Amino acid sequence: MKRNIVIAVVTAAALVGGGTATALAVAGDDDDTTSVTRTDDDRDDRGEDRSDDRDGDDDDGAVRAAAGGVTAAEAITAALKHTPGTAVSAELDDGSWEVDVLAGGDTWHTVRIAQDSGKVLGAQKDDEDDAAEVRAALKGASVTAGDAAKAAAAKGTVVSVGLDDDGDDRGWEAETRASGGDERDWSVGLTTASVTADRDDD
Repeated sequence: MKRNIVIAVVTAAALVGGGTATALAVAGDDDDTTSVTRTDDDRDDRGEDRSDDRDGDDDDGAVRAAAGGVTAAEAITAALKHTPGTAVSAELDDGSWEVDVLAGGDTWHTVRIAQDSGKVLGAQKDDEDDAAEVRAALKGASVTAGDAAKAAAAKGTVVSVGLDDDGDDRGWEAETRASGGDERDWSVGLTTASVTADRDDD
């Protein structure tokens, strides 16, 4: 028995959310029609001029990401649960937190935490040789990176926190961003968690 198959392909030229929609209809001898619509929102970025979010050009995007998901303090907690040690920094980058942890034996690890779910995406051992300096800077400190992130959150959405172990003014540095994209840098004490505007912040 001969089968008749009619295939009609209709391509819509309208752009929906920056993507192209393609409809495919298939009809068989039983007159049933199946229609499948595919939206290609992730058009091939090759050839498109896109800014690099890692350079901080998309400030609003970073704020929206941070405000809608896992906070810096929560990311640090998740990273330390996976890799015990001392969290030294956390930074939001491309939809995930990168948390640097100084573990036992003076080994460094970078733990990636999903910003939307708080799950561990991966961890890797890093070759760093400044463990002694970091431990010396944190000697006697009672405020952790997580504590500093929580304290700085009162000033805005925290997108990074890290240890400043240079000079006499050692402490935690935190960066916050407002919904309008304004950046502010803050200093958080190592013993009191007091938050003050960074002297070098313009």
